[in-house]
Amino acid sequence: MRIALDALGGDFGAKPNVLGAVKAAKDFGYEIILVGDAAVIKKELETAGPYDETKISIVHAPEVINMAAYPARECRAKKDASIVVCASLIKEGKADAMISAGNSGATMVTGVFCLGRIKGIDRPAIASPMPTQKGVALVVDAGANADCKPVNLLQFAVMGSIYSHIAYGVANPLVGLLSIGEEEGKGNQLIKDTTKHIKKLGLNYFGNIEGRDVHTGMIDVIVCDGFVGNIVLKLSEGLAKSLFRMIKDKIKKHYIAMFGLLLAKKVLMMVKESTNPDAYGGAPLLGVNGPVIICHGKSNEKAIYNAIKVSAKLVESKAVEAIKENVAALKPVFDELGE
Repeated sequence: MRIALDALGGDFGAKPNVLGAVKAAKDFGYEIILVGDAAVIKKELETAGPYDETKISIVHAPEVINMAAYPARECRAKKDASIVVCASLIKEGKADAMISAGNSGATMVTGVFCLGRIKGIDRPAIASPMPTQKGVALVVDAGANADCKPVNLLQFAVMGSIYSHIAYGVANPLVGLLSIGEEEGKGNQLIKDTTKHIKKLGLNYFGNIEGRDVHTGMIDVIVCDGFVGNIVLKLSEGLAKSLFRMIKDKIKKHYIAMFGLLLAKKVLMMVKESTNPDAYGGAPLLGVNGPVIICHGKSNEKAIYNAIKVSAKLVESKAVEAIKENVAALKPVFDELGE
């Protein structure tokens, strides 16, 4: 297993990427290819502790995609950017998967430019894991496509269902459209038009769900456009952090509650861990012709470590091949809406 890691991607530079890679290589035995400025990577490796040099290699990529720049223009102009080189390594057969905590738009653009879309998929989508009362649900799309057509949401539903089955072992994932009401007639025109066709896909389709249902665990795959999905993702992350801060602040003001905290500390830590994005590593970019993992810009060592686990699972489960087969079988339905 060879995994290309954008070593300078993310808000914190090379350090968390290198540390996560070294730990993952040691624990899993994967070969991690660190892509980026070689001098910077070597300096971080010197302080990372002992590592197996047969499992950690460096591919020099001197350029970095500007986070504020227009992704397509940057990717075309900077052929030696670390994200672009990662994708090129997959295309050339030198890596099996790629990971980046850098510019997510650039990662998507590069995936499409270098690897191409799966035949029958119009737009790739980010499948972001969300903690629920029963385990994990997927939000698809979580930010790759701000504006969508019904055919895009139908394809997101198919890809999300396949990945939920492969990654989380859900036998027959329950799929729901995120809307402003449970009734079939509720929602904007995009949701209404998608509803007319989604039953033709042969999925385990529930119907419309509301925002309050996201974390209940009643739905395995939550389908929406990337604008809505990204707001849901960021709102959930922010709410979880704020709630724990609020609980902590209130407990400090009541001495008796401190004793209760000591008794419940283990349980609270378990809940905190389940709502921590770092525990899930990264989200796959479904629909491109190769395994691509997009990580949070604020990913730490733990997040990168877990992202490497996710990327390996994506490769080993042959998720890309499974999506290809299912999409090909549903071509008539997609073609009906493709115009």
